[in-house]
Amino acid sequence: MRRRGVSAGTLDVPSADPGGPSDAPAQPLPTPPAPVRLQTEFTFHLPRGYVDEDGTVHREGTMRLATARDELAPLVDLRVKQNPAYLSIVLLSLVVTRLGTITQVRAEVVERLFASDLAFLQDMYRRINAEGHTLAEVTCPSCETVFEVDLAGGVPGES
Repeated sequence: MRRRGVSAGTLDVPSADPGGPSDAPAQPLPTPPAPVRLQTEFTFHLPRGYVDEDGTVHREGTMRLATARDELAPLVDLRVKQNPAYLSIVLLSLVVTRLGTITQVRAEVVERLFASDLAFLQDMYRRINAEGHTLAEVTCPSCETVFEVDLAGGVPGES
């Protein structure tokens, strides 16, 4: 019986063939799978749009996935403690990263949204954070083309 020994950074491994090294070509190592990319930002188009002090309408925006901190931070906010309904306002102000040309969306901006736009953003938040992945790969029975469909009924961010 031959023992394995380590010397000068190499591992002495016994050969499978007791007569010497094999002349067979080495098998290629399998390629590792491609890294999975997680979509963390979603664009949207508000049904009505936010109207700023100058009268400019902002409809296009971006919402990012919420973190655990985003979910916990509003719970210590005094406005939420006084009025629990304010929770969604604070939460949306944390995860909406852009609204038109506004890059720092504050609670005051979310407060001034039309009710239909607020409901739209609340629904989008729920879809991208609570429900998770809603895409399924399907094959057309006629042409056998493979494509993805959203089982939630639409693309997040579209009105």
